[in-house]
Amino acid sequence: MISDAQIQQLSSLLQGKKHILIFTHVAPDGDAMGSSLGLQHWLNRNVQGIEDVQVVVPTPFPPFLAWMPGADKVLVGTMQEAEIQAVASRADLVFCLDFGEPKRVDALAGTLTSLTCPKIMIDHHTSPDEQMADLVISYPAAPATCFLVLEMLNKMPIPGAQLPYETAVAIYTGLMTDTGNFAYNSNNPELYEMIAQLLRAGINKDEIFDNVFNQYSVDRLRFTGYCLYHKMRIFPKYHTALIALSSDELRRFNFQSGDAEGIVNMPLQIGAIKYSVFIREDVDKIKMSFRSQGDRPVNEFAREVFNGGGHVNAAGGESHLSLAATVKLFEDNYQHFFKRD
Repeated sequence: MISDAQIQQLSSLLQGKKHILIFTHVAPDGDAMGSSLGLQHWLNRNVQGIEDVQVVVPTPFPPFLAWMPGADKVLVGTMQEAEIQAVASRADLVFCLDFGEPKRVDALAGTLTSLTCPKIMIDHHTSPDEQMADLVISYPAAPATCFLVLEMLNKMPIPGAQLPYETAVAIYTGLMTDTGNFAYNSNNPELYEMIAQLLRAGINKDEIFDNVFNQYSVDRLRFTGYCLYHKMRIFPKYHTALIALSSDELRRFNFQSGDAEGIVNMPLQIGAIKYSVFIREDVDKIKMSFRSQGDRPVNEFAREVFNGGGHVNAAGGESHLSLAATVKLFEDNYQHFFKRD
């Protein structure tokens, strides 16, 4: 997917850089963390002259990603603003990974846009802001940003460059999580060629799966059961499932960042369900996740009704209304976007 001209421009932008900053999006997921940490380890190993590569996230990442190599050195915007401003002041190159517009870094958007050093965007979401970066590598057809990062690293013209074990672990984590353990958006032969490369680099894919998917708390499992048994509503004419949760309900289960990961996909296991929507109250807004199957897009609905966007079958949005008003807005509009047959 990545052209030789893009690789040449990237190589030119890397020349002589010493202080590199890597941004990824708010509420970072496995692909965001995997692409960021994977690139960080590769740059530190293979590019001479670099003094530091710092990964920055706007908000904390889920606990089930804390085991990843280098995760303990990531700076978090909501907790380490002074440290982030210090590293940003000396940055001479910025990577923007897994997002395509400044608002996706939340409160760090001002910091990002104020930097005058060159910026490189690598992303697989639709409608990137082409003005945000000097080099834009954006391909929505890619199954994950990690896919693009690894393709880029494989093409970099650096003699003797090696794929560090830490990079391989991070990249596999992103590929695995952004495809639901290769259950969707993964019908690409090159994806499995990459997995073979990562296995040759020494990863243990079973161990990575265990680290991500088999480390949940008791509260998280009970929360999942509550969502499916008590909160899931079915709209049969439009093959749609909806789960909506208040902040009081989240507190009941000691909700932590990442506890909702994957729950929006579960209703799609019902044979008649083709659309799934997950809505929950956050600190100052309502957060929404949309999933679908086949030729049933949800990104247009997310964009038009909830100021969001994303992939054809996986999108997100937000609302500044009350939870009840947000649910009503969904109920008043979904029929105009979702298919009945």
